[in-house]
Amino acid sequence: MKDVLKHAVEAVNQVLLGKPQAVQLAVACILARGHLLIEDLPGLGKTTLSQALARVMGLSYQRIQFTSDLLPGDILGTSVFDRDSGSFVFHPGPIFAELILADEINRATPKSQSALLEAMEEGQVTIDGATRPLPQPFFVIATQNPASQGGTFNLPESQLDRFLMRLTLGYPAPAAEKMLLQGETGRVRLDSLEPVMTRQQLLTLQAMVPRVTATEAVIDYILRLVTRSRESHLCAWGLSPRASLGLLAAARAWAMLEGRAYVIPEDVQAVFPAVVNHRLRASDDPAGHGGGALAQRLLAEVPAI
Repeated sequence: MKDVLKHAVEAVNQVLLGKPQAVQLAVACILARGHLLIEDLPGLGKTTLSQALARVMGLSYQRIQFTSDLLPGDILGTSVFDRDSGSFVFHPGPIFAELILADEINRATPKSQSALLEAMEEGQVTIDGATRPLPQPFFVIATQNPASQGGTFNLPESQLDRFLMRLTLGYPAPAAEKMLLQGETGRVRLDSLEPVMTRQQLLTLQAMVPRVTATEAVIDYILRLVTRSRESHLCAWGLSPRASLGLLAAARAWAMLEGRAYVIPEDVQAVFPAVVNHRLRASDDPAGHGGGALAQRLLAEVPAI
């Protein structure tokens, strides 16, 4: 299984050039059964990353383009009256796939954004009074443009908290961009990708993550980080228990990707910014961002041992 994970990460890195840290974090997010939010400018590889992950892991894939006129039924599906049978027949929406790309999620209205909440948290949706389970595994990658761009609706805290991680890809390094210009485009590389694992293998790997050993010392380190966020005057509010649980799950997944069956403090440090930067706000600017800087400050202030 370790070789399967290694090959999966390598395959995605062949498509998204120069972003090995972001790729490994995205794979760790899937292994930890979390959902991923990518916030960045257009054209930096957000869609390419989601498509590459779906292909490499052999998952069914649907892209939902969020716009201001998108309705919840466009995401979840709708019941249509069938004249022949004299009854309503449910037509599932794109949410019924194993990997969903919710593209530019903050361009849709809050009503449509909230249609994802139950799906992301419960793995099921309720439509016309009937509860319908979603496929397993189920993974949402949402992308959003910076809030400073026009026509955007900020995600509420309750929905942000549903995402295990938030990443920013950023511009590629000059060497990676030169390789992109000199070689095949990301689309060509994407089309040549082959699955390196099956759906069942992914489910098996996800089931192994909770069995990765986390000693009491590691758990105490996580608790110190969380407690410090709650006590620090720099933070508008502290990290919730859901954040600490997500941090532990992400650290276990990262340890597995590193080929270990146990968590070390460096695993916690590797995933900490991605897990908490969308959950933290500066006390002097609670409506803004800056969670990434706060995460680094907490890591610097809290000793690992």
